Amino acid sequence: MPPIAVIDFETTGVSPGQGARATEVAIVLLEGGQVVDRFQSLMKTGVWIPSFITQLTGITNAMVNAAPDAAQVMQDAARFVGDAPMVAHNASFDSKFWQAELALAGMPAPQPFACTVLLSRRLYPEAPSHKLGTLVDYHGLPRTGQAHRALADAEMAAALLARMQHDLRTLWRVAEPSYALLQTLQRCSAAPSPRWGRCWRSMRGSDPTCVQAMRQQNDYQIDSYQRFIH
Repeated sequence: MPPIAVIDFETTGVSPGQGARATEVAIVLLEGGQVVDRFQSLMKTGVWIPSFITQLTGITNAMVNAAPDAAQVMQDAARFVGDAPMVAHNASFDSKFWQAELALAGMPAPQPFACTVLLSRRLYPEAPSHKLGTLVDYHGLPRTGQAHRALADAEMAAALLARMQHDLRTLWRVAEPSYALLQTLQRCSAAPSPRWGRCWRSMRGSDPTCVQAMRQQNDYQIDSYQRFIH
């Protein structure tokens, strides 16, 4: 399978629409379930980092003031990604910063995004929560580096994505868990419904056993998406 770019941003706030900017970006290229390359950089935007963000991430105003300009970092990041499709844990958050920071750098952001939060809802509804750290511990995956730093979180999200692809092969007998399949799966209903049948027939050639197993696996009460945090 072609590489997938798994990305994570650290930021000054929750939304670029409210004036928040990125402070750090990291991207991990995943190919065949293995990390094949990494990109990471702090970035200088001139936006003040609130003290509670520094307490969470360890990233200080002095650190970003000494970092490369955001436009240069984003140009380098875009070259690193190329035309690879992208994945993030809570992609609605990271995709907005990817698009906003590239726009400020005068560059397009054509890459599609898939979301490991949405995928984990569908594949692991019994997990205690769908926060990244909880899922990493739930699956016994390694914790890498400092939580709430971009490279550590991107590497953990990449490990989670690789586990998802492995489980799709071994548990659900999906021969090729491609990026297109991941996008289809994340659009399926989170709770059991006739859409499970449509989604899984499109991926597995109308196998009713697989559809029924998925329905049974997902017979859980689904919390609101609003409960998720990055």
